[in-house]
Amino acid sequence: MYKCIFKRVVDFILSFMALLFLSPIIIMTTILLAFFNRGKPFFFQERPGKDERIFKIVKFKTMDDSKDADGNLLPDSERLTSFGRFVRKTSIDELPQLFNVLKGEMSLIGPRPLLIDYLPLYNERQKKRHHVKPGMTGWAQINGRNTIPWKDKFEYDVWYAENISFLFDLKIVILTIKKVLLRSDINKEGEATTEAFNGNN
Repeated sequence: MYKCIFKRVVDFILSFMALLFLSPIIIMTTILLAFFNRGKPFFFQERPGKDERIFKIVKFKTMDDSKDADGNLLPDSERLTSFGRFVRKTSIDELPQLFNVLKGEMSLIGPRPLLIDYLPLYNERQKKRHHVKPGMTGWAQINGRNTIPWKDKFEYDVWYAENISFLFDLKIVILTIKKVLLRSDINKEGEATTEAFNGNN
């Protein structure tokens, strides 16, 4: 009952309330990123959701579009702005996804929505992560986030998909708040972004 009905109701009510409560932070971050990123505060990208249906995720853009002499984008670590680093470290970059939750494309809790390019690389068990809506945070996020191997992340994601409950979601929310306050497990040391999944790692 919770998975099929009440989870969506909870998502809608809490995401709406969060958008109202956090609107000053969202507005101020938008203005500052528009300055640091030269007019581009948001990042949009297509991601697979529940049952692999494609939707467009929205996040705050933490990197600028600086290019080298040949017109190619510089490495992520060089494009990550000082304010963008702060936004990412405090997880403020995730806040615009509340709009995805409000629209029903995402849930507050669930496996993180990954790149479309990864879809052909999943084995049959890993594909089960798409049996539920992707979330702003999830079981994998509070068990290591970006510091654990991909195979472990997927195992956490599938376990969550197979064991959804209200109390489980509540536990993840509490542990996520703790992680955000401690600013832990954002990225592996020395890396600005998460290592890409290649089907083997």
